[in-house]
Formats: sequence, structure tokens, C-alpha cells
Amino acid sequence: MSTTHARPDRHGAQPARRWRRRAVAAVIALGLVGAACGSDDDGDTASSDADSTAASGTTGATDTTTAGGTSGSTATGASTSEGTTGGAGGDIRVAVVLPSAANDLAFSQSMADSLTRMQENGLIAEFAMSENMFVVEDAAAAIRDYASQGYDLVLAHGSQYGASLEEIAPDFPEVAFAWGTAADTFGLDNVSGYTAASDEGGYVMGVMAAMLRGEGSLGVVGPIEVGDAKLYVDAFNAGATAQDPEVEVGVNYIESFSDTALAAEAATSFVEGGATVLTGSAQMTVGAVGVAKDRDVLWFGTNSNQTQLAPDVVVVNQVYKWDVVLADLVAGIADGQLGGETYEINLDNGGEVMEFNDAYDLPDDVRQKADETIAGIVDGTIDTGAGG
Repeated sequence: MSTTHARPDRHGAQPARRWRRRAVAAVIALGLVGAACGSDDDGDTASSDADSTAASGTTGATDTTTAGGTSGSTATGASTSEGTTGGAGGDIRVAVVLPSAANDLAFSQSMADSLTRMQENGLIAEFAMSENMFVVEDAAAAIRDYASQGYDLVLAHGSQYGASLEEIAPDFPEVAFAWGTAADTFGLDNVSGYTAASDEGGYVMGVMAAMLRGEGSLGVVGPIEVGDAKLYVDAFNAGATAQDPEVEVGVNYIESFSDTALAAEAATSFVEGGATVLTGSAQMTVGAVGVAKDRDVLWFGTNSNQTQLAPDVVVVNQVYKWDVVLADLVAGIADGQLGGETYEINLDNGGEVMEFNDAYDLPDDVRQKADETIAGIVDGTIDTGAGG
């Protein structure tokens, strides 16, 4: 077991583990490097994940069932994808509860895509998911149901699910649970937390946005001022003002992760106020991307690759590759360790990847500055200033 330069956790809890088991890490790293080295019409990296993921977020043979105990007021289909086994944790069964659709081109899809890659690489035997669990009580029922069915790992992919997990996990001491983005394990041996250093890509894109804005301002559409969304917004602002102290950065938290109409309204207000660049975090941003496309305003994406929504105006995306966390969780379960740790994805460990849009004619000096900024964040010479 090895640990590499884990930095102090920005939430004040125990340090987040970046990587523990080299055998599993090697398999995942090869897959991520392969994606990063590919190229298609959407960007420098293989961004086909966003295009090819079905509504269930799974590939291959699927068996659609209903997650027991969930309310009929939400879409609660639980899709199971079976695949080949092999490697550490290859017989592990995983279930995940998602706050939105598995093909939302945002937070939920980032996890669905990662689980799909894990299954395709033979690192898990199968996975099931419940989508659109925006009602916390429904999510809690689905989490308990999956644990009752004997899944080895149950993922609560949303910070709003923490209280439910704290209550449910003690009832299933033989089941591993993980949730994010959060660093709290509640002192339970079978609960892990995972976070995203979203500030890293946010800072890089803020620098780029300041260089590309012309005479205009920047507009940021945020969901709720918490977690990785806040980290991203704060760092985007910090990167932009570090590059150009005169830049005006407007931030509007719409107090919703899912209201696409409200996100579009906020984006429209920014554009009418002179914004030439927009960005935002969470699944509601598809509404803001639509405004950027219609008004010919540049867009910087995060969570998943959003290029397909507006290939003419998307500049770059910070894409979450949760494979880094999942590989460690699965290997831990195979070793008999069910939880008690926190993990972080970031630019250094490949859990966050900057996917540039080849269809956008990015000036050479901006790309060079972006690469230099990424390198500086990775080697520690650049501080994003986010997270305290």
C-alpha cells in the first residue's frame, strides 16, 4: 500500500488519498492516458463518452428494474450492466444513486461514464443505478434497497445524501458506502468520502477566459454555493483576476442544481450586460450553454465534456474521471477495507482532465498559458486560492 503526496484536505478533515494501490492504478492510468491522447472533432481528448452514454449510463446488456422503496414521483429506473471480470475487485458489484439523469453532460454523467469504464476494463463485475434522485427521501430508500440486495459498494453521488448515508450505513456493516463530493466519513469504518479539486481546472479556465474576453465581462452561473461548485466558481474568478486585474467577473448562484430555465435566464442577463464569456457548474448549466450557443458567447465547461451542445463556442472542459476514486475503493474492498478514508480527484492524479475543443480555434498564446498554468498547479507553484 502506497500513498503519494496527499495534501491537507481543504474541508479540514483527514487528508484525501490520491492513490493507494499501484496495480489497479496502472490499469486505470492506461485507460485515462489513452483517452487523453485521442482526438476527435470535439476535442483533444476522446470525448465520445458524453455522446455514447445511453440514458442509463451503461453499455452492453442491460436489465432495467425498479429500485424498491422509491417514490413514483421521480424517475427511479435502476439499470444494471454486466461485464467481464478480472483484476483487483473484478467480482465487485456496485450501485449508485444519481441526483439527475446519467446522460446530463454534468455531475451525474461523470460518475456514470466512470463506472462504465470500470466495467469495460473488468475492474467491477456489474453496476446498477437509480437516476433523477433529486428527492432526498427517495434517494435514501434506494440506498437502503441496494444495501439490502447485497451490493458490495453503494455510491451516494451527491452531497445532499450525507445525512441519509450516516443513518443507513451502520445498519449494513458488511457493505461499503461512499459519497461525494464530501470529506466526512462520520467516523464509520464502512463509509468513504470523495471530493473534486474543481478549483484547479476552474483557475486554468479563468486565466484563459480573461485572455479571450476582448472588451467584455465574464459571467458565472452557479447552482448552490457549496462543495465543488463553489470551489470551481471561486477559482475561476481568481484565475481571471490574476491574469487581468481589470476584468469584471459576475457570479449568480441560482440556488438550484437542476433548473435549466433559471440558468438560461441568468446567462441571458450576463450577455445582455456585456459578457463575452460564460461558465457554470452542475447539471442545470445545459440551459446556460444554450444561451452561449444562441448568442455566440464563449463557454467553459466542467464536470463532463459539453462540447457537443455548442461545438462552435465551447473552448475547453474540465472533465471528472472518478475512475481514480473507484479503483481505490474497489481495491480496498477486495482487501477487506470497507471505508474510513477520503479521496480527491485532481489534475495531478488524472482524476480531472482538461479536454480542449479542437473545433474552436484557440490562439497559441492562450493554449500555451493554459498548459503553463496546469503545470504550475500540479507542481505547486500556482495556488488557486480556493478552499481556504
